[in-house]
Amino acid sequence: MLEIVQRFAQEGYQIDPQALELISSYSGSKSDLIVRVLRSMDGSVAVIDPSHVSKHISVLPERSTLSEKPKGPNKLERPEHQERLAKETGKPQVELNCDVTGKSTCVGDYEDFVRYFRDRYSKIREILSRRLVARPIESVGKSTAGREVSIIGMVMDVRTTNKGHRTMELEDPTGMITAVIGKGSEIFDQSYQVVPDEVLGVTGVSDGGGRIFVRSLLWPDMPSQSRPLGEGHGYALLTSDIHVGSKYFMEEAWERFVSWVNGDAEDPSGLASQVEYLVVAGDLVDGIGVYPGQDADLVVPDIYEQYKKAAGYINSIRKDISIIISPGNHDMVRQAEPQPALPEEVTRDFNSNCTFVGSPARVTLGGIQVLVYHGRSIDDLVLRIPGLSYGEPEKAMLEMLRRRHLCPIYGNRVSIAPEHEDHYVIQKPPSLLHCGHVHTVGIAKYKGVVVVNSGTWQSQTDFQKKMNIQPTPAVVPLVDLATMKVRKLVFS
Repeated sequence: MLEIVQRFAQEGYQIDPQALELISSYSGSKSDLIVRVLRSMDGSVAVIDPSHVSKHISVLPERSTLSEKPKGPNKLERPEHQERLAKETGKPQVELNCDVTGKSTCVGDYEDFVRYFRDRYSKIREILSRRLVARPIESVGKSTAGREVSIIGMVMDVRTTNKGHRTMELEDPTGMITAVIGKGSEIFDQSYQVVPDEVLGVTGVSDGGGRIFVRSLLWPDMPSQSRPLGEGHGYALLTSDIHVGSKYFMEEAWERFVSWVNGDAEDPSGLASQVEYLVVAGDLVDGIGVYPGQDADLVVPDIYEQYKKAAGYINSIRKDISIIISPGNHDMVRQAEPQPALPEEVTRDFNSNCTFVGSPARVTLGGIQVLVYHGRSIDDLVLRIPGLSYGEPEKAMLEMLRRRHLCPIYGNRVSIAPEHEDHYVIQKPPSLLHCGHVHTVGIAKYKGVVVVNSGTWQSQTDFQKKMNIQPTPAVVPLVDLATMKVRKLVFS
């Protein structure tokens, strides 16, 4: 038993006695069981309890199949590889974990908004409370005059005073308080990174009159990882913003891409033969009525015909690749986010290897947790946070991870439906965050999470020329799920 305790201690965890007993009495490989438990942890808990262990008792470990796949070029496996992999791992190779599709509960009344923001606050407060360990966390409404306190609150407003100081109005279920950051403070520059509606922690001295003079700010952030967030196998292609139906859609480049994936083009590295997944992060078609004057940019003015053509392009990809498609703001779903999956009236034209999910959605691909979101909140983040731009969308995505929320600002460009659950909170860190929307490829890594914005298949539009936006079309990020290394494939 001592060896088990020491194993968890090396990874920064304590273990409950009942959980220790479960592992000690396990008849299988205790080492494999410990590895499965550790891989399932996201760094947000300190003590391994029995529930963390029991759910892995009857689960068979996944086996990497990458080494079993052919290495030579253009020797592609066909549909049988998915069946083989499913048998080996004991579960489907594409596993949907969370999605708003079929679960929407809001009607837009007052109670919906209350539940939505309370859910956001409680989830992120739980994350922050594990980081604010130096002193007890006080309620906003409690009298704390003259002493240093830590408070977790939702930002109702942030502004600069006439004297150049920064103030934030923070709220929790007990009341509101004004947080003051002096213009000479060491954290003054950090205050410009604070955005409305996010939940953060502050530590400072309370004056007992509804103000706290802030000494430090704390965002929920990702846990610092001492080990990989997941262990996977195979390769995944990431793309988005195909915009079928637009006169700017790059059909020839798409055909070159499909030719490579299907093994009909030269591929000395043999990478195409190892591709098992394709993830499309929204804007499959260009849609209709999305912006003024769009009719002049369409070659297919009927949205149903756009989806039929899109199905033809997607169906031309070899059938043993699992394809995951989520919607974007140009697709035929509600504009209010979170968005449900595309309706059956358009998805029925696609092959059975296509899985349609909402946005955001969390899926498991070859053992790797992937968080897919179209990324419209990047618009709000770029406008609000200094240093962000459309040319480097990955930086905006890092801010999502830092805040543990995909869309922290409420009520700006992004219309958010007040569901009873806030589907944007990142409670468990993914191994990969995949977005689109801004038509620019961006790749980064942050505390064990790989971040990819996957560009577009649409050439520069007249609107983008006016705004001096330079897209990077026909570039497809390819992720090795075993190593989480990303390379860019260019088909322009």
